[in-house]
Amino acid sequence: MMAAATPGTTVPALDPARERAILAGTLEVLAEAGYDAMRLDAVASRARASKATLYRHWSGKADLVVHAIRSFERLDDLVTETDTGSLRGDMLAILRAMTDTMTGPAGQIMTGVMIVMQRDPELADAVRTSILDDRQHIIRRMHDRAIVRGELAADADTGLFDEIAPAVLFTRIFVQGRSIDEGDLVRLTDDILLPLMTRR
Repeated sequence: MMAAATPGTTVPALDPARERAILAGTLEVLAEAGYDAMRLDAVASRARASKATLYRHWSGKADLVVHAIRSFERLDDLVTETDTGSLRGDMLAILRAMTDTMTGPAGQIMTGVMIVMQRDPELADAVRTSILDDRQHIIRRMHDRAIVRGELAADADTGLFDEIAPAVLFTRIFVQGRSIDEGDLVRLTDDILLPLMTRR
């Protein structure tokens, strides 16, 4: 466990380049060793940083791993910039971002992290209150815009998208080992998600 900064003290912000190096080093060590065997001294060595720097800026291994994974997530930026004007367009934008994340550098790592979450309450709590909550917040914004536009009823089930979409993508990519193209995302949107979410 890393020692947190003393309450009431101000920790200077990390130089962005230094932070990127530490987060990238975290993902590299995590991919090589797995979460259980990951050591903070190995991360510090990989990033050419001192362990004291890690101790000052992250509360523990779980906190550092969550920040490292989030550094590769671009979902929030993408959807914030891509208010397409329609529920269908917004859904496709989110699905593309999810697919990019799952098939990118963080995808395999996140899969391993989710397995460890089953036996590590600290990591599970950090992931659920950060990465997963962020995604749910983005999806709620998508629903709110659709309700304002009259595309969804005010009492529409906002959990359907977040339950179904990641499950389908995960199964296709990691269980079946199949690729996903734009046609797959369109079919998932038009044949499954939209009918379920807009039914009265």
